[in-house]
Amino acid sequence: MRELLLCCLVALATCQSVRYDLSLNPKKTYEYKYEGVVNFGLGMPNLAESGVKMTCKVKIVGLSAQTFTLEVSDLVFEEFNGFPGKNGFNASPKLTQRIAAQLVKPFMFDYTSGHVGDIHASAEISDTVVNIVRGILGFFQVTVKTTQRIYELEEVGIHGKCQSNYATEENMETKDMTITQVIDVSNCREKAAMYMGIATAVLDKVSKQRGESVISTVRYVYTVKPTAEGGLITRAHGLERQHFSPFNVKGGSFKMQAMKEMVLLGVSDTARAITFGPVESRGNIIYKFVNAEANVPIMMQNLEDPVPKAIELIKHLAQANNYQIDSATTEDTIKLYQLLRVTPYEGFEVMWKQFAGNEEHRRWFLDTIVEVNDARILKFLELRFQAGDVSVSEALETLVLAFNHLQAIPELVEMAKMFLNMPFSKSQIYLWNTVVLTYGSLVYKHCAYYTPCPVTAVQPLLDMATEGLRNSNEANMVLALKALGNAGHPGSIKTIMRFLPGVAATPVDLPPRVLSAAVQSMRLIAARDPHSVQDITMNLFLQKDLPTEIRMLAIMILFDTKPSMALVSTVTVHLQEEKDLHVVSFAYSYLKSFARSSTPDNHFLSTACNVAVKILAPKFGRLSYHYSKAMRMDWFNDDFLIGTAAEVFMLRSATNIFPTEIMMKGKFYFIGRILQLLELGIRAEGIKELFGSGIPGFKGDLSFSDFQAIFSVLKNWEILPNDKPVLSAYTRASGQEWFFADINKDFIQNIIRAVNPSAGKESPVWAAIENLQRGISWHRTKPFLIIEVRYFQATTLGLPLEISKYYETVNGITVNAKAAVNPPITDHLRQLLTSEISLETDGFIGFTKDFWVFYGINTELFQCGSEFKSKMPVAIPWKFAAKINVREKKFELDFPPCQKEFEISSFSSNVYAVSRNIEDTALAKMTPMMPNAIDSNDEVQMDPTVVRPESEEIWTPNTWHPSAKMCTESNIYGAGLCVESELRREYYHEEYPLYYFLGYTHMAIKVVPVQAIKAVDKIHFEVNTGPSRNPVGARQLLETLRKLSKEVTQRIRLSSDSSSSVRGSHHSHHDNIMEGWDSTPEAVFNIKALAMSGNQKPEGYDAAVYYTPEANIQNAQLIVSQVGDDTNWKMCVDTIVNGRAEAKAHVRWGAECQSYEMSMRAATAHLPGSKPTLKAKVHWTRIPESMAEMGRRTESYIPGMAFLLGFYQQHEKNAKQEVSASVVAASADSVDVKIKFPEYTVYHQAIPVPLPPASFQEFQRDTRNTTIESFGYA
Repeated sequence: MRELLLCCLVALATCQSVRYDLSLNPKKTYEYKYEGVVNFGLGMPNLAESGVKMTCKVKIVGLSAQTFTLEVSDLVFEEFNGFPGKNGFNASPKLTQRIAAQLVKPFMFDYTSGHVGDIHASAEISDTVVNIVRGILGFFQVTVKTTQRIYELEEVGIHGKCQSNYATEENMETKDMTITQVIDVSNCREKAAMYMGIATAVLDKVSKQRGESVISTVRYVYTVKPTAEGGLITRAHGLERQHFSPFNVKGGSFKMQAMKEMVLLGVSDTARAITFGPVESRGNIIYKFVNAEANVPIMMQNLEDPVPKAIELIKHLAQANNYQIDSATTEDTIKLYQLLRVTPYEGFEVMWKQFAGNEEHRRWFLDTIVEVNDARILKFLELRFQAGDVSVSEALETLVLAFNHLQAIPELVEMAKMFLNMPFSKSQIYLWNTVVLTYGSLVYKHCAYYTPCPVTAVQPLLDMATEGLRNSNEANMVLALKALGNAGHPGSIKTIMRFLPGVAATPVDLPPRVLSAAVQSMRLIAARDPHSVQDITMNLFLQKDLPTEIRMLAIMILFDTKPSMALVSTVTVHLQEEKDLHVVSFAYSYLKSFARSSTPDNHFLSTACNVAVKILAPKFGRLSYHYSKAMRMDWFNDDFLIGTAAEVFMLRSATNIFPTEIMMKGKFYFIGRILQLLELGIRAEGIKELFGSGIPGFKGDLSFSDFQAIFSVLKNWEILPNDKPVLSAYTRASGQEWFFADINKDFIQNIIRAVNPSAGKESPVWAAIENLQRGISWHRTKPFLIIEVRYFQATTLGLPLEISKYYETVNGITVNAKAAVNPPITDHLRQLLTSEISLETDGFIGFTKDFWVFYGINTELFQCGSEFKSKMPVAIPWKFAAKINVREKKFELDFPPCQKEFEISSFSSNVYAVSRNIEDTALAKMTPMMPNAIDSNDEVQMDPTVVRPESEEIWTPNTWHPSAKMCTESNIYGAGLCVESELRREYYHEEYPLYYFLGYTHMAIKVVPVQAIKAVDKIHFEVNTGPSRNPVGARQLLETLRKLSKEVTQRIRLSSDSSSSVRGSHHSHHDNIMEGWDSTPEAVFNIKALAMSGNQKPEGYDAAVYYTPEANIQNAQLIVSQVGDDTNWKMCVDTIVNGRAEAKAHVRWGAECQSYEMSMRAATAHLPGSKPTLKAKVHWTRIPESMAEMGRRTESYIPGMAFLLGFYQQHEKNAKQEVSASVVAASADSVDVKIKFPEYTVYHQAIPVPLPPASFQEFQRDTRNTTIESFGYA
């Protein structure tokens, strides 16, 4: 018994002498083998991938109880670019040497109880290399608990401060403990991740419920051996997987797999103390982001000595694009941005001195330096403003882009304030407006990254608004409020309230224009402080004595706050008692639009609005479009996580016929963000006062008399006050207002004076004509980085994962022109009306847009990943001679013949596996993910060491390689237009919809030369709008048309024993027309398109239009004749419009208009007791076989398309050679549609439409007695 007790005590002592909690012995040296691999691709066989691998030995030596050093040796860096199973990793000796030169220096780190503390390294070691060391040390950042098998805790790691879930298992034989750690990197409290370039894109949290575009998992597995000093990691394995899609990852994704492994090689006593030079703190284990402004992920170049390289590149780009855009060079603008971002400030001054005297180089420099987004650009612009050596337009363009691309850090915001006090900024009104507005935009970006946002940033704008209010300066108040609207700073609410009646502490009486600016200045604060904005806007809405326009704007801003169900219900209750029908109509139409919304941000709001609409519809559902309206249309696709929305606001008032304000804006929904697109607004305060409550003589049918009535009112524009703008307009992009202008009486008077026929040499038009006569040559190129959106995230290897989108455009226009006036003008512009003006011109207009999406690792040393790249050039060259004779109403154009092929527009794209490193930039690899050289059905021997998807064996690829070329050619003019396309796809059903965009894509539209009947010297177009007697051939043709019309009339008479009033009027109409044709009619205008061939007879077409109106019937004929030898092809079109109830067209073509025939007819009707109806019918007697075949193909697609659109199909035999449709207003906001084809009928009931029947009835008030008995007869 005594022996047994002794054995137990010995065993217990042994157990207590070993521990599992991690620690390192300061007197020991630990040596590990480390390997880290990351690869990018789709994880599918036969598709290219890229990656890097790093292997080395790691030695850890103790300095003290809590301080250790880490040394790296035997480093090997390898790159992979190709196909798994066919290609392997290739060593990069130069890059290995460069990285090893830094890693060979020892790193010092603190270590206590399994947690890495502060890391120290030499100052010359780059942050990128320190982060690689963090990736290695990450294996030692683990919490071991022996009292719990499963536990979770929040702890610091390389990914940030995240939640970790642990599970432990002890091997009873070896006593080793296996620890599995899973880190939730999606919901870190302090995540090592960073966004750039999306400050103006609003986060849409609700869309996260529809799907994600990025999903990550991180898992570590440790084998820990217990020792007396503590647990010792003998083996560790880390695996990080990420799925990324530009859409929803559920529909296919790019894949990143980062794997690292560490194996203990040995433990030994430390032989000697480590000595090394001075070190400095480089932070803790959390990944530290490198300043990546210059590390553009889509290219890599040597950035040493950037000034001469940038100078040469600007010269090269200017030369290559000096007439038209050279699409092959547009990507070099990104290289230029990269060089400028690493150029010191002194280099900018050197470049400015060199470029300032060359207009082309100067423009390129100013257009591209705006992408330097730090203090250097502000300092450069400060010097330009002080020296005044840039024009106002150059200053305006440069400043607006520089401020919008500037880093919104506190130091730069403070520095940017100086532009608000510079005399040059105030030297021109539009420049001053731009300075103030763009500063507001900078504050908005600043507040997006710093919360709470300091009031000091917006204080200059608050002071400006207060000063304007104190001085009653309307222009200053409007400008300051617009800038506050751009800033969207919650701290500006109190200042804005001072401008709003009923809300301000002291009574205010301000013009509607100022009130409008004040209400709209809360549009961006609505998302940041919704409750304050709701209180203010509800207060404004409930003040019935406020201008109607202001109350409607308050409703608009209120709904920007996404009000709750309770608040929407409150609005609904007050609307039920509202007397102002404009306010009711505006609010009801907006509620109704939201009720139909499908975008995620309106998920809850649409439900509340749906209930409100049902309450309000019985009382207000039939208000016509004469009242104010707010309309919204949107859609959202869950597979793509993409959507769009468009809103139109028309604000009217009871006292004015003309709208007070019209606004249009659009939004784009993309992977959890809402990007506000272009917004336009027009405020017609002056015009509104001019038109008043009505226009004398205006009937509303848009007839000539209506236009005369409008013109009569406009002639009185001089009665408008001088201190009010006639018209105001603004434009916003990404929610930021960057331009607004007021058109006043002086501006209009200057235009009228300039174009007045009695104006002489003092007119700017005269100067322009003289310049044209001397000859002008004008060229402008504008590079513009539209989008640079970047997302950075730490990986387990300590390498930065980057998801980036770049969208760059280079726009260009060239105009060369020379004019002649005969006889020349000598006294006044009126002489142009009796002169012949000739013009010769050539030029180019176009652009090239390049778009990239990068997903991979991006450092200043190397890049690897997947890259989508597309290019879309549009090029429209021209060369022609023109003649204009105003007196004879004759216009001529002469084009040279088409002699060589040129491309008008094209689009090409592909997805690549990319690898680049700084030591061998010329050897960068871009392997198409699905190359042409590889047949996707070939068998691929898979490398067993490569980790592949578990379900790979069931994923069967489908190949798709359509290509087509369609051309339409004219052997008369010697030219043709071709459309060609080629797609190459290899896709998996599991990868929908991502595979749509993977693979090679090319589409192009080209103009090509064609062998002509005769050699073409020039192509001649002529338009003659003066009255001209038609030639004998046309007179004979009209006689034929008359005979054919008699036949049609006769068929109508024989179709029924009784004749309705409509038929009677139809007969009398034709009789009148025939009587009119007894005398030769004159063509209203004549158009010729001829190919001229020396002295030979021209070939081409001649078209003439004849107009013979009667009392209530508009009648016109079009005759198109082919001109040339031995041809009698003609087309005859006879159209009749009978009041507002009926329209008909009869078309015949072929030899003397006899070969083919078809007719079209549309009529409206609203019989007493019936619903308003619109009917249309197309009937054909004889048509070409090609047209018939196209019709049969179209008819075969209709059932499927109709089904997708919610239509029902009914199989029944209908009239042959005929298609008819009817639209019936079924209810207050819906219509019934029925379309009859020869073999079947499709129909849909209760289709929602935005046009209420009340408006339809008003439109039909003159046609209530119309019948449609004869519908179908031509």
